[in-house]
Amino acid sequence: MVAVFEYRAPTSVREAIELLARNEDAKIIAGGQSLMPLINLGLAQPSLLVDINRIQNLDGIEQHNGSLRVGALVRHAEAERSQVIASSCPLLAEAIPLIGDRQVRNRGTIGGSIAHADPLGELPAVAVCLDATMRLEGPNGVRDVPAADFFVTYLTTALEPGEILTEVSFPIASPGAGFAIRELVRRKGDFAIVAAAAALRFTADGACVEARLALAGVAATPIRAGAAEAVLVGRPITPELLREAAAVAARELEPDSDVMASADYRRAMAEVYARRALAEAAERGRATS
Repeated sequence: MVAVFEYRAPTSVREAIELLARNEDAKIIAGGQSLMPLINLGLAQPSLLVDINRIQNLDGIEQHNGSLRVGALVRHAEAERSQVIASSCPLLAEAIPLIGDRQVRNRGTIGGSIAHADPLGELPAVAVCLDATMRLEGPNGVRDVPAADFFVTYLTTALEPGEILTEVSFPIASPGAGFAIRELVRRKGDFAIVAAAAALRFTADGACVEARLALAGVAATPIRAGAAEAVLVGRPITPELLREAAAVAARELEPDSDVMASADYRRAMAEVYARRALAEAAERGRATS
């Protein structure tokens, strides 16, 4: 079946919003690395594609008021090369090279990966781990939505009809913070079977004062492992404690089975990769505290 759709390329956010508001099944396209495969498979059948690549000021990377602001049109390859991202948000910098391959990262965008909301995606997991904030612009104005509320279910977000994701804000890393993302893949660049993103912050005397752990591939959205985080805060970080926290995280999970892995395998591997991510984050955090 040949996909038939209208194509428009607005030059402003307002024009794009108006196009989306008039067409309920319109889709935004930027890099096309997520949307075009869905169209080719017949899983998405938009009547209108709204190409936002000509819109100015959606491709910035800057620090502002303690946050790293990344425009929705920033390409993965550009973010991968950014020294600002590397210094201010190491977890994001570490996750980006895991996305697809070089060709995918040359076209794919930060906003596209976030808005696509694949529960196996690296960037949604990073966003949930760090409590990133999504800036949405639509017919009713601008609103900021935290990651915990943005990802609703599989490939579904809090974006309302007519809204566009224009920017993602990540907190700038604090002194004494360590980060790591680890994922189980069949081949480099494949979608993860499970992934774990971790962030730990230490005081100068080595005490863990903040713990964040997000898991991907174990639910319809990336999830925070709150009980596991509570195990770590305020206690000396030891290998035994890390194993305990990872086990607690795994016990909370109810993953589905699919062609890639059984539910039991996903749960077991989530524990393994959570422990590895936490251990790496702890080592890095203590080295900088």
